[in-house]
Amino acid sequence: MKIAIVSDMHFGYERFAEDANSQAREALERASSMADAMIIPGDIFDKRFPRPEVLAQAFNIFRDISRCEWGAKVISFESKSGKAFTDVPVIAIPGTHERTAIGKENPLNLLGLAGLLVDASEATVTIAKGDERVSVFGLGGLSEELVRQKLAELAPKPVPGSFNIFMFHQSIYELLPFSDDFIRMEELPKGFDLYVDGHIHHRLIANAHGKKLIIPGSTVLTQLKDDEQDKKGFFIFDTQAYTEEFVAIDSRPFISLHMKFDGAPPSEIEGKCESAIQEALSSSSDKRGRPPVVRLVIEGTAAKGLGASDLLLNALAKRYASKVTLSIDTSRLESPDIAMSMEAVRGGKAGSMTTRELGMEMFAKRLKELGYGGKVASELFAILSAEGSKDKILKEAEKLLEEKE
Repeated sequence: MKIAIVSDMHFGYERFAEDANSQAREALERASSMADAMIIPGDIFDKRFPRPEVLAQAFNIFRDISRCEWGAKVISFESKSGKAFTDVPVIAIPGTHERTAIGKENPLNLLGLAGLLVDASEATVTIAKGDERVSVFGLGGLSEELVRQKLAELAPKPVPGSFNIFMFHQSIYELLPFSDDFIRMEELPKGFDLYVDGHIHHRLIANAHGKKLIIPGSTVLTQLKDDEQDKKGFFIFDTQAYTEEFVAIDSRPFISLHMKFDGAPPSEIEGKCESAIQEALSSSSDKRGRPPVVRLVIEGTAAKGLGASDLLLNALAKRYASKVTLSIDTSRLESPDIAMSMEAVRGGKAGSMTTRELGMEMFAKRLKELGYGGKVASELFAILSAEGSKDKILKEAEKLLEEKE
């Protein structure tokens, strides 16, 4: 039997709402044309309470694929509380984005109640194609402190005579070693022929209890991490051959660039970043003409400037707004001037000057080098010192500098 594995479609994801819709449609339609059945390990929706128009998008697509000529059909549903309303072999679980309070409905339940798929959360669903049987046990996305408790309570077991799949939606410590709370491979239930996980947005194949663990990744770009630069898509798994094939979809290009500097002036940072953007644009293409997403991670140290780098990079983003969706991370960029001056303050070497006065003096000196007077320095320093969102503050600062040119 050929099983399509599609995950993390995130219908309603606001940053790339049209991508989420169109790329999910392509993945689901192509997968349904290539497979006998489909499993979806969570996060069909981006929010637990999607807007009506987002629900309509998903309902329309799942209605279409539910009418396909599937090679298999659901023949058994075992659950303490749930129920199947269709024999269409599209089997899904809710993810962490869809999770609601215990006993409350979530948007995946609605698709199940409408008979467009089978909600396999805490249930075993068996599908058949001729004499072959495939059984899927599903565990929806849970908080890290509850997943072990739930596994102990449910004690999932493989079904005799079936090819057994354990489908879940969690972070796994061996793959994401960021928290000791994440579940380990060894804690997954034993005896299953295949393990399928959602939640992680890049695709990979690992091993659990000597069997394959497949993570298809998301069908839409969301996290802007380095490992999301590969094409989005889905897997087709062949239960007889015990092989998998990745099928790429037409997804928006994403390029992550790490720029390192050592005492660089703002103008150098801006120039090298612009060159990197231009090179990224020349190497990326999209069939639909969508601008690529470029993430600039700027690391190291900057020379004098006290915010000038942010101002120049914000102007750079505006210049390329129509050609690229640009994300700039300067959190790892430090100014040696700031570090030295703060150390002087802490060591009592700056006399009676306050931190603000010291910063203002350095700021005015740098602006003077750039051709601005002292009054501009005081006004600009006040803007940059105010509380509020970074984007709003930078817009006000740019406006002031444009007026004073």
